[in-house]
Parts: sequence; C-alpha cells; structure tokens
Amino acid sequence: MSATQYDVIAIGNAIVDVMAPCDDALIERLGMTRGGMTLIDTARAHELYDAMGPAREISGGSAANTLAGLAALGARCAFIGQVADDQLGEVFAHDIRAGGIAFDTPARAGDPPTARCLIFVTPDGQRTMNTFLGASQFLPPAVLDEAAIAAAKILYLEGYLWDPEEPRAAMRRAIAAAKGAGRKVAFTLSDAFVIERHGADFRAMIETGDVDILFANHVELAALTGHDDFEAGLAELAPKVPVLVVTRGEHGAVAIQEGNRAEVAAEPIARVVDTTGAGDLFAAGFLHGHVSGRSLADCLTMGAIAAAEVISHYGARPEADLKELVLSRLG
Repeated sequence: MSATQYDVIAIGNAIVDVMAPCDDALIERLGMTRGGMTLIDTARAHELYDAMGPAREISGGSAANTLAGLAALGARCAFIGQVADDQLGEVFAHDIRAGGIAFDTPARAGDPPTARCLIFVTPDGQRTMNTFLGASQFLPPAVLDEAAIAAAKILYLEGYLWDPEEPRAAMRRAIAAAKGAGRKVAFTLSDAFVIERHGADFRAMIETGDVDILFANHVELAALTGHDDFEAGLAELAPKVPVLVVTRGEHGAVAIQEGNRAEVAAEPIARVVDTTGAGDLFAAGFLHGHVSGRSLADCLTMGAIAAAEVISHYGARPEADLKELVLSRLG
C-alpha cells in the first residue's frame, strides 16, 4: 500500500453555525422539535433568524467539526465540501484552514448561498438545530480529489450529506476510490431522520462491506436495526461491520471490534453548556486513537474526553488543548 498523505479525509456539509441561547418557551412558540435537527428552506431560515437573540457565528458541519478535533489532536486532515462564493463561504474556508486542515474545494458561484445552521440552546445545554443546506447540497462528483482520497488512511463520511443527490453520488464515488486504494471507510449515521429516508442504502452499504467503522448513537442504532432494546441492536449490527461505535450520551459509549467489546462511562464535567458537536468530537477522539494504533478502550476514552471538552462551552469546535487532556489521562 502506498504512503499516506492524510490520516483522515472527510466529506461533509460546509456549514456556518449561528448559535444563540433561548428559553424553552421560544422553542415551543416557534414550533421547533426540541433537541432535534430539522431541514429548513430560505423563508423559514429568515423567520428563525429574526426570532433569535444575540448570536455567535462559528464554522460547523458535522464532519468538519470532527476534523477540527482530529487536527487539534495532531492528525493530518483534509476536507471536501461545498461553499458558495460569499461572506459565510469565506468564513468557513478561513476557519477550517486556520485549524490546519487542507480544504481545496472551489467555491460555487451564484445562489444558493453558503449553508447555515440556526442553533437555539436552552439553559440545560440542549441544542435545537435548524439547517439550511444551501450550497452544500450541490457538491458534484467532479470536484473530488480522488488521489487525495486514495492517499488517506480513512475516508470519513457524514450521513447528513446523503440526502441531496449530487453529494450522495460524490460520496459513492469517494467510497469506490478509497476501497480501490485499500483504505478504510468510516461513516456516521448523523440522525434518525436520515435513516428514515436512506436506511435501505445504509444497510446495503454495510452488507456489501463498504463501511469499516460505523458511528451511531443509541437512537440511530434503534432506527437502523429496528430494535428498541440496546443490546439487541448491538447484537444485530456488530457482526456486520469491522468496528461499531455507539454513544449513549451521559451513559457513555460502547465499541465492538471483531467480537471484542469495550465500554466507557461519560467523562465527568462540571456543567453542560451546549451539546452541539458532542458526537462529532467523540468521533474525532476515537478516530485519532484508531489511526494511532491505540486499544479499543483507549479509543473510546479519547472520544469521551473530546466530547466532554466540547460540551463545556458554546460551539462545536474544541477550545481547550485536546492533546494535553488526552495526555494527562492516557499518557
């Protein structure tokens, strides 16, 4: 196998998060699904933005957040995602490159504008996300750097981006490029609504061996397998993927690799400020452990450390020194 240029290359939504605190009454008044992620159109985006209090703009997107965590841990990373040639597109590109992540996808001219996610955070730290996908839905297969994909240890794919047709075709081509080069493919299911729409695709990819590392939370596990019982869901899915990682919020996480099982508790934290990006950063810690040859238990612990850091503050990108946090726990 040829030498690798990257530890992880990811394809995902290129989104700028617009975040603001709110009370539960506002969530109800605006008819939002508390704690969920809803896709919205331009009109709804304007309505919700007008109802927001003072907000912060922070580059986001699930896979991009994972790469930010990986890069902070010292991994070599690259991102493929579509922005528009506009102000938020420039913000996204600046932020991801400033994090040491290669990003060379050309900006798209004209409408629609760069994607944004309007995030309402209630006092308990729960986030309610409303996503306008904008330009990110129009990532064409032609812009893929297949040589870079073939030169990465892991191709990481974001389930959220499976919904629109062009990016779905791009990700299928990327999987073929990675597999053709003998590389691993990691996939995150992202949300139960994605599974409702594309579960048949995901199950087929798993059955044909296109997924080497699968990330899910307990809700997504139930949606994919049809088992409300957690252990029953694990028992059905684990034999079908080389590495299965399932998070359970405050109840920790489980990973099963070729029959070997490891579990960790959630990391203790003084106060949950904002759960945005918890799953993304868990994946970052786990993947960094994986590409570094760590044990399954260590990979889970690294994921838990990264997730705990990101929920201790606003925003889905790490602020503390993740390397130091991991070093102080695992050496």
